[in-house]
Amino acid sequence: MDEIEIVDSESELESLAGNTEEANGPVDSAEEMKRFYVLAKRQAWKVEQLSWGQIPPIPEGKGSGEMRARRQVIWRSVVTQQLQADLLASKLSAQLLSDINDVPGRLYYSTMVQDEGRHAEAWLRLTNEVGGMSEPDPYLERLGALTLNADTIEEKIWGFQVVYEGLVIDRFRQIASATQGTIIAEICSHLAIDDGVHHGAGVSYEQLLLEHTSPRTRRAITRMSKEMWPIFVDHLLWRPHARSWASSAMRSRDLETIRSSMEQELRLAHKLGLEIETPPGY
Repeated sequence: MDEIEIVDSESELESLAGNTEEANGPVDSAEEMKRFYVLAKRQAWKVEQLSWGQIPPIPEGKGSGEMRARRQVIWRSVVTQQLQADLLASKLSAQLLSDINDVPGRLYYSTMVQDEGRHAEAWLRLTNEVGGMSEPDPYLERLGALTLNADTIEEKIWGFQVVYEGLVIDRFRQIASATQGTIIAEICSHLAIDDGVHHGAGVSYEQLLLEHTSPRTRRAITRMSKEMWPIFVDHLLWRPHARSWASSAMRSRDLETIRSSMEQELRLAHKLGLEIETPPGY
């Protein structure tokens, strides 16, 4: 994996996101989508280029056989959840490519469909390496269904690219840092960059759409966020039966993650001029 390329790409992405979020004047969203399209094309990678067979698929750990087996269960559930997420993301990106009409937007979303398919391919191969899927996250499926069945493009982009993909970037970086020298680390390093592009493009395109949308659509986004939040909290707190023992031990960290996620969603809403209510207790 080329570390120099990753650092340079993250710097460019941060610069591009900064141009979108901090500009004093009106943003040329069509031009921004062209720039994200070029960046996405340049960042495209191939699943077969990962270090399959050369490094462990997930951390092998040390200690007794029982301890290693427990770690295997944990990482297998992480891989399963990411596969779930990217299968849903593949459906959502295909919907957006089909529904969007302007040329710069369609060109960009054509790259996003390819990205999400590549992510699903990588997780499918890694799933096979770690012994198949484990128990799926039911709340993740509900979040996916809520977004897939939304009535407007604005709601889909808000939920999918602005919120979900914006929140998951740090998660990928954390996993990559904790699993260095493994296939899952390589995948997560790529996905942190790819989803950074997706999130930045989503913020830019949502700005363009919200300039011309109706108050009714804005209210629909608010309603969607209100419906989404308790499911998202359940998703963050959920663990498969095989590692439910960790829930009480991780409670304080889980609650901090929830608070941080809520703060980030509110910041994103403010940037886009949306009024999102803070749920009670947060």
